[in-house]
Amino acid sequence: MSVWDDIVGQENAVAAFNAAALAAREMAGQREASIPGTASAPPDNAVSGGADCPAGFAMSHAWLVTGPPGSGRSNAARAFAAALQCTGPVPGCGQCKPCRDVMAGSHPDVVRLTTEKLIITMDEVKTLIGEAQRRPWTGRWRVILVEDADRMAERTTNVLLKSIEEPPPQTVWLLCTPSADDVLPTIRSRCRPVTLRIPPADAVAELLVRRDGADPELAARAARASQSHIGLARHLATDADAWERRRRLLLAPVSLRSVGDAVLAAASLVEAAESEAKEATAERDAREKAELTRALGLESDGKIPAALRAQIRQLEEDQKRRAKRARTDVLDRAMIDLLSFYRDVLTTQMGSGVERVNLDLAEAVDQAARTTSPEQSLARISAIEECRGRLRSNAAPLLAVEALMVQLRPQAASTPRQSP
Repeated sequence: MSVWDDIVGQENAVAAFNAAALAAREMAGQREASIPGTASAPPDNAVSGGADCPAGFAMSHAWLVTGPPGSGRSNAARAFAAALQCTGPVPGCGQCKPCRDVMAGSHPDVVRLTTEKLIITMDEVKTLIGEAQRRPWTGRWRVILVEDADRMAERTTNVLLKSIEEPPPQTVWLLCTPSADDVLPTIRSRCRPVTLRIPPADAVAELLVRRDGADPELAARAARASQSHIGLARHLATDADAWERRRRLLLAPVSLRSVGDAVLAAASLVEAAESEAKEATAERDAREKAELTRALGLESDGKIPAALRAQIRQLEEDQKRRAKRARTDVLDRAMIDLLSFYRDVLTTQMGSGVERVNLDLAEAVDQAARTTSPEQSLARISAIEECRGRLRSNAAPLLAVEALMVQLRPQAASTPRQSP
């Protein structure tokens, strides 16, 4: 079983990563053969694709892995990190200890930053830069993998620039973002880009069946409803209540009759998002607090000495930020679902013949298509995208969703449309 097995529909990206891993391995072998007694380590020009780089191969000291949400960019970057550390017969074999350790998140030379907050902080980036300066402990490379690199503020990214520009010879940076435009041009120009695409729905369904044991029919339905977003598809295929929550969400806007209805619908959506986020983080929060109090030698229900309150308070602040991020992610998932509904409405109005995403809501889609115009559908799609932007920019969730629901209220078109 290869580390690439779960990277579905990304043949070009996998080929690029495989070529780089092969080049890195060959150059490391040349170094070991030319210097007796030298440990397994790449030559100084290995990460920049120097003169020793075999024809047809390319390796870089920094990579920018981009792709739409749900395309699996972080998983692809982690698989590449495993291929670089692999000691098996073929890079990324998935069977050797380095491959297994990287995929399990326990390899000492693969440092992974994934934030559960809205932004990556300056302190987190400075810690990464320090890690990048270390020589590998057991592997050939020191790999620094940054998920959600687009969550860095500009001045934070500028601090990272020097390390990416002139890394130690055995350090490789992997930055993951939805789009190359999400990072500064100075960072972009120093990284080799690898772009992932939206995977085919049938490939996502096959992955859900093979990896998660999902029912094939349900997996196919989930892959289509999620528009091939792997994470959302898995959520629909494994959560028994997810379909009903989704149905209520998509039918709510078409039933609104007043501003008051819109306000109530917004409050219900935000409340549901907060409840889901709390449910997802509550167990972990309790475990973290119990571990910290035990480490500090405190009783679980005892009084906390003044000298130790700062540590408890810091943990609580981190947990609040994590809960906020979880709520934002739940709301963003709701926005993606709403976009799929109005996309179906618009394609029906235009008579494009494109297959619908929401096959189970055909009646509601047809009704919306008959009673509104394409211009109104486009305006609603634009309003949803604007709401997504507001939520990502730290706007008050309730106000952002209220404004959206008011704009989604059904309004009769000047001339009722007939279904094509």
